[in-house]
Amino acid sequence: MEIPLSALTPPAAFTADDTLPSSDPTIVDLTTADLTATDGVQATRHRILLSTTSSDSHTWNLMFLQLLLEECGHEVVNLGPCVPDALLVETARSCRPSAIVISTVNGHGRIDGARVVRAVRRDPEIAQLPIVIGGKLGIEGTSSDDEVSRLLEAGFDAVFIGDANPDELPTALSRMLPAGRPELSEASRAC
Repeated sequence: MEIPLSALTPPAAFTADDTLPSSDPTIVDLTTADLTATDGVQATRHRILLSTTSSDSHTWNLMFLQLLLEECGHEVVNLGPCVPDALLVETARSCRPSAIVISTVNGHGRIDGARVVRAVRRDPEIAQLPIVIGGKLGIEGTSSDDEVSRLLEAGFDAVFIGDANPDELPTALSRMLPAGRPELSEASRAC
Protein backbone atom coordinates (compact mmCIF):
# COMPACT_ATOMS: atom_id res chain seq x y z
CA MET A 1 0.00 0.00 0.00
CA GLU A 2 1.32 3.42 -0.94
CA ILE A 3 1.09 6.14 1.71
CA PRO A 4 0.75 9.67 0.33
CA LEU A 5 3.66 11.91 1.25
CA SER A 6 1.25 14.47 2.67
CA ALA A 7 0.26 11.98 5.37
CA LEU A 8 3.87 11.91 6.57
CA THR A 9 4.50 15.65 6.39
CA PRO A 10 3.95 17.82 9.49
CA PRO A 11 1.87 20.98 9.17
CA ALA A 12 3.84 23.73 7.44
CA ALA A 13 2.73 26.55 9.71
CA PHE A 14 2.21 26.87 13.41
CA THR A 15 0.87 29.83 15.32
CA ALA A 16 1.08 30.70 18.98
CA ASP A 17 -2.53 29.53 19.30
CA ASP A 18 -1.81 26.05 17.89
CA THR A 19 -1.00 22.96 19.84
CA LEU A 20 1.99 21.13 18.37
CA PRO A 21 1.35 18.90 16.48
CA SER A 22 -2.32 18.07 16.27
CA SER A 23 -4.35 15.41 14.56
CA ASP A 24 -7.53 17.20 15.60
CA PRO A 25 -9.82 17.28 12.53
CA THR A 26 -11.32 20.62 13.65
CA ILE A 27 -8.09 22.54 13.03
CA VAL A 28 -8.41 24.67 9.89
CA ASP A 29 -6.13 23.75 6.99
CA LEU A 30 -4.58 27.10 6.03
CA THR A 31 -3.69 25.80 2.57
CA THR A 32 -7.37 25.62 1.65
CA ALA A 33 -8.63 28.61 3.63
CA ASP A 34 -10.56 31.37 1.85
CA LEU A 35 -8.02 34.13 1.21
CA THR A 36 -10.62 36.77 0.36
CA ALA A 37 -12.01 37.17 3.82
CA THR A 38 -11.36 36.61 7.50
CA ASP A 39 -14.46 36.13 9.59
CA GLY A 40 -16.50 37.67 6.75
CA VAL A 41 -14.40 40.86 6.57
CA GLN A 42 -12.57 41.71 3.37
CA ALA A 43 -8.77 41.88 3.55
CA THR A 44 -7.40 45.42 3.87
CA ARG A 45 -4.15 47.14 3.01
CA HIS A 46 -1.29 47.15 5.52
CA ARG A 47 2.37 48.13 5.63
CA ILE A 48 4.54 45.02 6.09
CA LEU A 49 8.20 45.16 7.12
CA LEU A 50 10.06 42.34 5.34
CA SER A 51 13.56 41.19 6.25
CA THR A 52 15.99 38.33 6.50
CA THR A 53 18.02 37.57 9.59
CA SER A 54 21.40 39.18 10.20
CA SER A 55 23.35 36.20 8.81
CA ASP A 56 21.17 35.49 5.77
CA SER A 57 22.39 36.92 2.46
CA HIS A 58 19.65 35.44 0.25
CA THR A 59 17.43 37.84 -1.68
CA TRP A 60 15.27 35.68 -3.97
CA ASN A 61 13.02 34.74 -1.05
CA LEU A 62 12.54 38.40 -0.17
CA MET A 63 11.60 39.34 -3.73
CA PHE A 64 9.11 36.46 -3.92
CA LEU A 65 7.48 37.43 -0.61
CA GLN A 66 7.43 41.11 -1.53
CA LEU A 67 5.60 40.35 -4.78
CA LEU A 68 3.19 38.01 -2.98
CA LEU A 69 2.34 40.59 -0.33
CA GLU A 70 2.04 43.41 -2.89
CA GLU A 71 -0.33 41.27 -4.98
CA CYS A 72 -2.46 41.06 -1.84
CA GLY A 73 -2.58 44.87 -1.75
CA HIS A 74 -0.05 45.48 1.01
CA GLU A 75 2.70 48.08 1.02
CA VAL A 76 6.04 46.30 1.61
CA VAL A 77 9.18 47.80 3.12
CA ASN A 78 11.89 45.32 2.12
CA LEU A 79 15.08 45.73 4.16
CA GLY A 80 17.04 43.23 2.06
CA PRO A 81 19.61 40.68 3.21
CA CYS A 82 21.86 40.52 6.29
CA VAL A 83 19.81 42.98 8.33
CA PRO A 84 21.30 43.71 11.77
CA ASP A 85 18.78 43.34 14.61
CA ALA A 86 19.17 47.00 15.60
CA LEU A 87 18.36 48.18 12.05
CA LEU A 88 15.20 46.06 11.95
CA VAL A 89 14.05 47.49 15.31
CA GLU A 90 14.90 51.06 14.28
CA THR A 91 13.08 50.69 10.95
CA ALA A 92 10.02 49.20 12.63
CA ARG A 93 9.91 52.17 14.97
CA SER A 94 10.21 54.70 12.14
CA CYS A 95 8.05 53.17 9.38
CA ARG A 96 5.26 51.92 11.67
CA PRO A 97 4.41 48.63 9.94
CA SER A 98 1.32 46.58 10.74
CA ALA A 99 3.47 43.43 10.92
CA ILE A 100 7.02 42.11 10.50
CA VAL A 101 7.83 39.14 8.26
CA ILE A 102 11.22 37.42 8.64
CA SER A 103 12.34 35.02 5.90
CA THR A 104 15.42 32.85 6.14
CA VAL A 105 16.90 30.18 3.91
CA ASN A 106 20.41 29.77 5.30
CA GLY A 107 19.45 27.44 8.14
CA HIS A 108 20.15 29.82 11.03
CA GLY A 109 16.59 31.10 11.51
CA ARG A 110 16.10 29.33 14.82
CA ILE A 111 19.12 31.13 16.30
CA ASP A 112 19.01 34.52 14.56
CA GLY A 113 15.20 34.61 14.57
CA ALA A 114 14.93 34.02 18.31
CA ARG A 115 17.39 36.82 18.95
CA VAL A 116 15.69 39.37 16.67
CA VAL A 117 12.17 38.64 17.96
CA ARG A 118 13.39 39.18 21.52
CA ALA A 119 14.83 42.55 20.44
CA VAL A 120 11.47 43.52 18.93
CA ARG A 121 9.53 42.38 22.01
CA ARG A 122 11.85 44.38 24.33
CA ASP A 123 11.06 47.66 22.55
CA PRO A 124 7.85 49.11 24.02
CA GLU A 125 6.99 51.05 20.83
CA ILE A 126 6.85 47.94 18.64
CA ALA A 127 6.52 45.05 21.12
CA GLN A 128 2.89 44.34 20.18
CA LEU A 129 3.46 44.09 16.41
CA PRO A 130 2.64 40.72 14.89
CA ILE A 131 5.88 39.06 13.77
CA VAL A 132 6.26 35.84 11.81
CA ILE A 133 9.20 33.80 10.59
CA GLY A 134 9.50 31.18 7.91
CA GLY A 135 11.92 29.29 5.76
CA LYS A 136 14.80 27.00 6.56
CA LEU A 137 15.06 27.42 10.31
CA GLY A 138 17.79 24.87 11.01
CA ILE A 139 20.61 23.08 9.22
CA GLU A 140 19.46 19.55 10.02
CA GLY A 141 16.50 19.14 7.67
CA THR A 142 12.88 19.64 8.66
CA SER A 143 12.36 21.79 11.73
CA SER A 144 11.36 19.90 14.84
CA ASP A 145 8.37 20.68 17.02
CA ASP A 146 10.87 21.73 19.70
CA GLU A 147 12.45 24.33 17.40
CA VAL A 148 9.04 25.68 16.46
CA SER A 149 7.96 25.81 20.11
CA ARG A 150 11.12 27.71 21.08
CA LEU A 151 10.50 30.31 18.36
CA LEU A 152 6.89 30.76 19.46
CA GLU A 153 8.02 31.06 23.09
CA ALA A 154 10.65 33.62 22.04
CA GLY A 155 7.85 35.81 20.72
CA PHE A 156 6.87 34.91 17.16
CA ASP A 157 3.16 34.90 16.41
CA ALA A 158 3.55 32.27 13.67
CA VAL A 159 6.30 29.98 12.38
CA PHE A 160 6.25 28.61 8.83
CA ILE A 161 8.35 25.51 8.25
CA GLY A 162 9.46 23.33 5.37
CA ASP A 163 7.57 23.63 2.16
CA ALA A 164 4.82 25.89 3.44
CA ASN A 165 2.28 26.91 0.83
CA PRO A 166 2.96 30.59 0.05
CA ASP A 167 -0.76 31.35 0.45
CA GLU A 168 -0.45 30.56 4.16
CA LEU A 169 1.39 33.84 4.83
CA PRO A 170 -1.34 36.26 3.65
CA THR A 171 -3.96 34.08 5.33
CA ALA A 172 -2.11 34.12 8.66
CA LEU A 173 -1.46 37.87 8.42
CA SER A 174 -5.12 38.59 7.69
CA ARG A 175 -6.01 36.81 10.92
CA MET A 176 -3.48 38.81 12.94
CA LEU A 177 -3.91 42.31 11.53
CA PRO A 178 -6.45 44.98 12.49
CA ALA A 179 -9.22 46.11 10.18
CA GLY A 180 -7.15 48.58 8.18
CA ARG A 181 -4.76 51.47 7.95
CA PRO A 182 -6.50 54.72 6.89
CA GLU A 183 -3.15 56.35 6.07
CA LEU A 184 -2.53 53.74 3.36
CA SER A 185 -4.28 53.80 0.00
CA GLU A 186 -7.83 52.44 -0.09
CA ALA A 187 -7.12 50.69 -3.37
CA SER A 188 -6.14 47.10 -2.65
CA ARG A 189 -6.69 43.71 -4.13
CA ALA A 190 -8.04 41.25 -1.57
CA CYS A 191 -6.05 38.07 -1.18
